[in-house]
Amino acid sequence: MERKQFKTEVTDLLQLIIHSLYSHKEIFLRELISNASDALDKLRYKSLTENFTTDEMRIDISFTEGDKRTLTISDNGIGMTHDELSENLGTIAHSGTKKFLANLTEEQKSDSNLIGQFGVGFYAAFMVAEKVEVVSKAWGSDKAYKWASDGREKYTIDEAERESCGTTITLYLNEEGKEYANRWQIENLVKQYSDHIAYPIYLAYDQNTYDDKYNVTGTEHKVEKINSASALWRRSKSELKEEDYNDFYKNTSYDTENPLFYIHTKAEGATEYTTLFFIPAKAPMDMYHADYKPGVKLYVRRVYITDDDKELLPTYLRFVRGIIDSEDLPLNVSREILQQNKVMSAIRTASVKKLLGEFKKISEQNPELYTKFIEQYNRPLKEGLYQDYANRDDLLELVRFKSSEVEGYTSLAQYKERMKSDQKSIYYITGAAEETLKNSPLLSSYKEKGYEVLLMTDDIDELVIGSMGKYKDLDLKAVNKTDAMDDFADKKKVAKEDKKVAEKIKKALGDRVKDVKVSSRLSGVSAVVVADSNDPTVQMQQLLKAMGQTGMPESAPVLEINAEDPFVKKIALSEDETFVADASSVLLDQALLSEGVMPKNPAEFAVKLHSLLI
Repeated sequence: MERKQFKTEVTDLLQLIIHSLYSHKEIFLRELISNASDALDKLRYKSLTENFTTDEMRIDISFTEGDKRTLTISDNGIGMTHDELSENLGTIAHSGTKKFLANLTEEQKSDSNLIGQFGVGFYAAFMVAEKVEVVSKAWGSDKAYKWASDGREKYTIDEAERESCGTTITLYLNEEGKEYANRWQIENLVKQYSDHIAYPIYLAYDQNTYDDKYNVTGTEHKVEKINSASALWRRSKSELKEEDYNDFYKNTSYDTENPLFYIHTKAEGATEYTTLFFIPAKAPMDMYHADYKPGVKLYVRRVYITDDDKELLPTYLRFVRGIIDSEDLPLNVSREILQQNKVMSAIRTASVKKLLGEFKKISEQNPELYTKFIEQYNRPLKEGLYQDYANRDDLLELVRFKSSEVEGYTSLAQYKERMKSDQKSIYYITGAAEETLKNSPLLSSYKEKGYEVLLMTDDIDELVIGSMGKYKDLDLKAVNKTDAMDDFADKKKVAKEDKKVAEKIKKALGDRVKDVKVSSRLSGVSAVVVADSNDPTVQMQQLLKAMGQTGMPESAPVLEINAEDPFVKKIALSEDETFVADASSVLLDQALLSEGVMPKNPAEFAVKLHSLLI
């Protein structure tokens, strides 16, 4: 017998599960059945690709009552070798799980669905068991092994006996788990959590027999199937209720909330397939992680193929959960083949069109629901604008923005409808915070003319919208770039005196600015910073740095000055070089602050501002 130590993160995880998830302890059965189903999926796939037959693929549950109550879950799936038992049950293989556990809040620690999301559901058994034994025999092996542990620090692995391949898990129930050695409890939990499992789940139990006077005459051993064992997505939409879809979603996605909406499609013709997609009410926690877990599972003729292929849908739709079930793909399709397969390409293309079409329909027919959708998924849709050129026009109608003129979200189409007759372009401003943008001095002249400005606060807005150029026949112009000044240019030339003060300030600031220009659109403010039409804004430069692109040369901003402002006039009239230098520096730093950008040297700014005030 081998005695081994759990990895540290497993010990930590066991403590988290046992002590934090007590109120959800019944989910242990869901997790063990889900693992059994995965093992059956793997063997079924192997049998079809390697052309051999198997016995009826099934999951069996039994229990014993009395002082030593036990619960047993058994499958005749792919099984595990000696090394797989140790690897699968002695360590956590999921990337980032240890770090994830360390950062959990107390509220998150009480969420039972985190167990399933991070692939460690087996350990939930220790919430209800003082000891767990796992006997497993891998397909094609002549040896079986038994893994056993009390869930503390160690486990053992020993040789065992088992006739056929598969895995049997026996839970020696503790005081908190003894209620689960009960037929009705087991049936209810299976109906609640595992009715959708595609394999039959059988429950073995003893039932009393009675005579005519209801006296117990003996017991009868029974074995009953207790789940529907049908793939919900293959059933007709007419026979399914919203409750069926919601239950299926929650049981397969480890989410406690109903989805925002679902899209069930059966396609027939040159390519036959079924899709069932769900949009979660809340964005997945790993949506912005590089190693995010894809949410769509691929089946071929109801045979599970993979749930770990990021190519099934484009990256910007990574929040979608659900099923793709193809009639035409080969069963032995590999990840490399999937990327080049014409059938899969057709399914992917059609699925994206269907999803975007449904999003558009909801935006038109149920604006309230669409707002909830946008609050969670606006940013990934914007990613699609530069990832998915083929669907760019459709995505442009779906993305939403905040506005200087209306509350809530607005679309580009709605903006266009509200435009003034003399307005030449669609105007927008990018930055970090909505309130900062609303109060930007750059907006004052646009407000005076009654021009609406879109407030773009997502970090990718400038990158995405800046690359678009136009919406239909209208130019998209960033008001914090120099080319937006063209629409406000006065017919008369800039006065010589104003040109001189611009040159004076530019000389004082040196390479801190790319240029200093006299503005034709400022009032009530001394100056603003903008970017040259071909340069990234200050905010975009900060984003690129945050993304690790440190090798890019830094672009200095353009300072737009209001020549009529008293402070600018003071600079124009002064012959004191120290005053001009300090005042010009403060002018630039104030302009940066008004756009939510911290000056490079705040302490120096404070000193110079103080010197000007005394």
